[in-house]
Amino acid sequence: MSRGNTRQRILDAATDLFGLRGVEAVSLDTIASDVGVAKQTLLYWFPSKDDLVQAVLVGAIEELTLGIEAAIRASTDDPLDRIDAVVRAVFRPAVRRPALLGLVREVSRLPTASGERLADAVQPLVARAVGYLGAEMDAGRLRRADPRLVAALAYATVTGIATEPEVLRAVGWTPTMAELRRLRDELLAFLRAALTP
Repeated sequence: MSRGNTRQRILDAATDLFGLRGVEAVSLDTIASDVGVAKQTLLYWFPSKDDLVQAVLVGAIEELTLGIEAAIRASTDDPLDRIDAVVRAVFRPAVRRPALLGLVREVSRLPTASGERLADAVQPLVARAVGYLGAEMDAGRLRRADPRLVAALAYATVTGIATEPEVLRAVGWTPTMAELRRLRDELLAFLRAALTP
């Protein structure tokens, strides 16, 4: 087994375990056992749990950013089609790997710099979306609205399913794969209705 493969297997296991059980509930021993390596091997790659959490976050943000960039490149010039492509790109990792939603929830609740780092990493994506929406509204290709509010509503919908599962269950919504797709489609319909000139 290659050294890089071991590192990636550790990251994959940590992402799943942190997302499903919570960061505080998962020990480095548990992750090492899940991967089938000695704890010393895990510590070779990640000297502390915080280092591992940070690496997991960086990987998740990179995956999200690459997906959004690919969606933008592949979409048409029509702003509604581009918004559709970006929303689908944001939901794709969550539908494919639901533990990512749990990871976002967990990190947002940590009283450490991890939550701040996640917010700092996402901020450029949100700022870019606000700028794009504003420019398209100014050009008359999207209905005039507050682009910050539109971006905030979309962002809150996506992060809300990760950070508030108890509230969602209280209103009868369970975040299954089918329900995630349905939520994505409802968000797309809402955005299309709100932004069509």
